[in-house]
Amino acid sequence: MIEILPETPELHADAIEDLFDATFGPGHFAKTAERLRETSASIPEVNRVALMDGEVIAVCRVWPLVVGPKRDRALFYGPVAVAPGHRGSRLGLTVTGEALEAGEKAGWPAAILIGAPAYFGEIGFTVTPRNQLLFPGPQDQSRVMVRDLAGDASLLSGMVTAP
Repeated sequence: MIEILPETPELHADAIEDLFDATFGPGHFAKTAERLRETSASIPEVNRVALMDGEVIAVCRVWPLVVGPKRDRALFYGPVAVAPGHRGSRLGLTVTGEALEAGEKAGWPAAILIGAPAYFGEIGFTVTPRNQLLFPGPQDQSRVMVRDLAGDASLLSGMVTAP
């Protein structure tokens, strides 16, 4: 049986990092999204992990962001990782969906994600107009997506930074 829970850092952090390394390899630290994460801290009560027999088999981490000159608040979803033996099971969408529900319940207005539109579109993410959201480094604009949480994600515009 698979259980989906908020992250407990002292229990899950090492296993999550191992899963990220196995999923993305050492190159994931070079991505633009990592520039936002390295100066911030994820939100364990919004993060979601999938456990099977106590082992982390999937994760969606979530990070606070501010956007544009008005410094609008948003959540940055990802990385999302699924253990190799569980890929293709839609578990990545499940943990992300549960993290979205947690972000909305916590009152966050909007979600931002960089990923595959065909995949994450299934849970309500839409691609933003080109250059509506700018990042601290190169970013493929066709993979920048938003989703409403407790507010209107279409209002986000400008440079995306850590708070």
